[in-house]
Amino acid sequence: MRLLIPLCAILVAGPAAAQQDRPLRPVHTYSIVAVDSATGEIGAAVQSHWFSVGSIVTWAEPGVGAVATQSFVNPSYGPNGLELMRSGVPAPEALATLLRADPDSQVRQIGMIDAAGHGAAHTGSRNIPAAGNHVGRWYSVQANLMRSAAVWPAMAEAFETTDGDLAERMMSALEAAEAAGGDIRGRQSAALVVVSGDRAAPPWEKLFDLRVEDSPNPLGVLRDHLRVARAYRAATEGDNYLTVGDVASALESYARAARYLPDGATNGELVYWQAVTLLDLGRVDESVPLFRRAFEQDRSWIELLWRLPKVGLLGADSATIARVVREAR
Repeated sequence: MRLLIPLCAILVAGPAAAQQDRPLRPVHTYSIVAVDSATGEIGAAVQSHWFSVGSIVTWAEPGVGAVATQSFVNPSYGPNGLELMRSGVPAPEALATLLRADPDSQVRQIGMIDAAGHGAAHTGSRNIPAAGNHVGRWYSVQANLMRSAAVWPAMAEAFETTDGDLAERMMSALEAAEAAGGDIRGRQSAALVVVSGDRAAPPWEKLFDLRVEDSPNPLGVLRDHLRVARAYRAATEGDNYLTVGDVASALESYARAARYLPDGATNGELVYWQAVTLLDLGRVDESVPLFRRAFEQDRSWIELLWRLPKVGLLGADSATIARVVREAR
């Protein structure tokens, strides 16, 4: 099927260009926008048979809200929707305002939620079936070009019944959509973004910002990315604890990070820095097994260990480092 104008022109120019030359090819499929009622975290997640779906569908801002703009996509709904919600306009009213200004609203599909958990959705009459949405308390799910109309109800049920944090519940909703039939065209890319519910947080700060750009199994890869992201988030928490002198909490966070990533699952980074922290605290015997795990994955960690004292990142002397390297080989 031929596209009347280049896709990049549609994405950059927005509604004005779309009004003159309307695209013939739908771009996106199923998504969820949601708020965690307990923590206030805000997020959006999506899967599609289209390259790099996360680059234009999912939008979220701390303490403000989230938007998913799809079908015959107009990315301006993302920043414009966030701007309205930032100014205090609830999501349903913000979405209605944007739709009134869009002459091509009937080819759009939008999900929007504000920080208070008020959701809104629009599935235009010219979305390709199966297409529909469901707005619940604290979330909205929407889908188009599905194999069946069972997809968005399955997403809603999964989100409502899954335990865990917001990222886990949204991930479950995506997986439920795929299990219910998913996109009639198949699979290619996926994305998940979660931001804080704290409006004072920097707008660029994200708790999770994960994308799978091109894969035959995007949700499987996204699930793996989420696990790795949890590990690195725990490691960062450990760094923060160490900065304020809370060694016990730092070591617990580092250990939690390492548990997310069993041996061979990554490049040894997290277990290595856990070992460095123990060594710097003089807990040499505890550090050796961790160093061994890192060294088995990449011998370059040994060379790096010798460099750390030179920049004040390790207080161990040369004899101690030599002992660790010898015992951990």
